[in-house]
This record gives sequence, structure tokens and C-alpha cells, in this order.
Amino acid sequence: MDNLMNKIVSLAKRRGFVFPSSEIYGGFGSCYDFGPLGTEMKNNVKDAWRKEMTRNQESVVPLDSAILMSPKIWQASGHLTAGFADELVECKKCHRRFRKDFLEGDKCPDCGGELTEPRKFNLMMKTFIGPVQEEGSEAYLRAETCQGIYVNFNNILNSMRLKIPFGVAQIGKAFRNEITPGNFIYRTREFEQMEMQWFCRPETADKFFEYWLESRLKWYSSLGIKKENIRTKEVPKDELAHYARRAVDIEYKFPFGWQEIEGVHNRGDWDLSNHAKNSKQDLQYYDEEKKEKYFPHVIETSVGADRSFLAFLIDSYHEVKGGRTKTTESAKEEEVMLKLHKSLAPVKVAVLPLVKNKPELVKKAKEIFQMIKPELSAQYDEIGSIGRRYRRQDEIGTLFAVTVDFDTLENNDVTLRDRDTMSQERVKVADLLSVIKEKLNV
Repeated sequence: MDNLMNKIVSLAKRRGFVFPSSEIYGGFGSCYDFGPLGTEMKNNVKDAWRKEMTRNQESVVPLDSAILMSPKIWQASGHLTAGFADELVECKKCHRRFRKDFLEGDKCPDCGGELTEPRKFNLMMKTFIGPVQEEGSEAYLRAETCQGIYVNFNNILNSMRLKIPFGVAQIGKAFRNEITPGNFIYRTREFEQMEMQWFCRPETADKFFEYWLESRLKWYSSLGIKKENIRTKEVPKDELAHYARRAVDIEYKFPFGWQEIEGVHNRGDWDLSNHAKNSKQDLQYYDEEKKEKYFPHVIETSVGADRSFLAFLIDSYHEVKGGRTKTTESAKEEEVMLKLHKSLAPVKVAVLPLVKNKPELVKKAKEIFQMIKPELSAQYDEIGSIGRRYRRQDEIGTLFAVTVDFDTLENNDVTLRDRDTMSQERVKVADLLSVIKEKLNV
């Protein structure tokens, strides 16, 4: 693994962003648990996406469909056929299995053994509904969230009294039995998607494709992703999925190379027309003005929540030689800062008593912490020197540090430190929340 990725993985575990799942039992197949700070940050990523889609955009409504759905949905969508399968090869010597498209040669990358001929391996995860495991009780963990949107098309259309064009946005877990997961949380078997399906007239699909592609690129930029670390890649026609008329991948420059974090797809009318045929339900849209019925075309934006989380984490990672806090213990060390966008930072404010052995300082600091906590994500920290506590907060991306010192007891004001500039100002306790909120634009 790349040296930077090793540092990211170490930081993620050490500071409570991401833990290996089932670690006390030796881990479990590239599954990961999001720790306290990771949960806060990932929720912030999802909230930023949800806000962009359902508040900043016109005519986009939310949905939360079930993970378990009728197997007929996956049959109709093509997920149970060879179309949703990877080519798998196995080493005849060490018996490890690999995706054929991930290999450069014809030998096992681990032991150099001979590989078997490739065979199709379906990625759907099977489970069973009811007390008896038989063919009639088979079900599947969903492989993508968008199918729940398509099968609810009429429900959403009628209940919300919508007119074309409109979109449906959904965030949720999906599952794929990946043969070769890896690169930390980039490719896992359990992951979270943020998908929006935009339903429009067929003749407007190309226009909306360009609109949504530009809009999605602006979203990453607005949350601090560096311009040089993101790009688009047109998917060649011979590599398009069976449903796609056009697809563009949005890629991020990870330490392990350029990799997709989002796809923008023109799915045509394949999904609605196919589900209409298989369900025998009318999923056409009736245009009252034009007095005509048609299957809307779909422009899809599909984001990996875990992948974008990782991209934001990597892009914000900074190392400062010789230290930022200029304390004696940091002068010869390398300090780490997560320069996360204010919307994504898991902790907005840290409250720090200057020393912990003065009860009056601790009491006052805890009072201020209790004042801030209901309004903003906050941490209270009294362990170690003030310099080391600044460093710990910089390392997790905390935006502001509030230091309670002896002057606080006399003047009822505190020192407010800015993460990025390290500038400090004295602020009255009575004004503290409003000052911080103004800086956060909340």
C-alpha cells in the first residue's frame, strides 16, 4: 500500500474515523466500521449531498426504499443474469481467486501459478426470507439503491403531484459480493450509495446530462476538493452497461491511482419500460399539456458515499514539518492537519481548559462546553499540554478551539483559535456561540 494510504489508514483507526470490522475476531472480508468521528464526518458528507439535491436543486424529492425487495425486481433489472457478473479466475497452485480484468498477465500475482479459464461470477448476495431455506424463499440484498426508485415511480409521482422533469434522491446501503475488494474502504462488499434519478422528456436528456455532470463537479469543488485531483472520463461505447446510452465517470486521484467516485449516466427509458413489461403495470407518464404518454428517460448521478468520504479525507490531509503549534514538544516533530471543509469537519469546536488541575477552570470550561454542545458538534479535552491538545484537534480537522484560562474567570471571555490560520481572538462567553455560528455561516 502507498505510504500516504498507510498514514491515512493509521490515522483513521487511531483517531476514531474507521475501524476494521470484527477486529477482535481477526477481521471480516474487507468490511469496516465507521467510528465516532467517521460517523460524524460521513453523516456530514451525506447531509451535504442531501442538501444539494433536495434543497439547492429544483423538483428533487427524497426516498428511503427497502434493502430487501422482491427477487422479481432483480430478475427484471438484469442483475440475476450474466450481465451483472465479473469474470473470475482461480490459481491452480494457491487457489486464490481474482477478477480477470484486474490482472495484467496470465500468472497468479501471488505465487506465479497457472490460472484457470475465466468463469462468470454473479455479484448479488443471496439470503432467505422465512423459516425454511428453499428456492421459494430466496431473496437478495440490493446491489444498488436506484431500483427502489424505479419501482416507486408511480407512488412518488401521484403522492407528490409532480410533473416532468423531476428527480428522486436516495441514500442507502448496497451489497456486492466483490471478488477482489481492497484499497481500504474504496472497494468493499457492503457500501453506501447516494443516488439521484432525474426523470425527463426523451428530447431533453442530453441537455440534462450536461447539467448534472457540471453540477456534480461543482459540488466536489465547493467542498474543498482540489481541482487537480478530480477529472472526468467518458466511458467508451463498447464498455457501457447494458442499460446506458452514455456514461461519464468522475474520478479522484487517490494515492493508488485515478479511480471512480461517481458516475453520471443516461439510462434512457430502459428501467421504467423494463419494469412495466415485467410487472404488467403502466409506468408511463401522461403529459396533460401535450396529451401524450411516454416512458421518461433517466439521467442518473450515482455517488459512492464511502469513496467520496475517503477522497475528502485524503484531500484534506496535510503534514507540517517542524510543527504548527510551535511548542517545545512539537518543534522537532511533524504535525498533521485535516483541512476539512467546515461542512464536513466532524468536530466544529473543542473546549479546552488551560490546565486540568485548577477546579475553577475545569468547572468554567465544562459550563461552556455544555452551552455549545446542543448547538454544534463539540469535544471537551483536558488531557495533556495545551499545545498537544491543539495538535490533536488539528489532526481530526476541528475548526475552532476555545481555551478557558485565568483571564476567563475575571473577564468572562475566552481565546478562540482558528484551525487554518491559527489566529486567536478574545471573545466574550455571552457572544461565543453567535461568533462561531457566523464564521460557520449557520
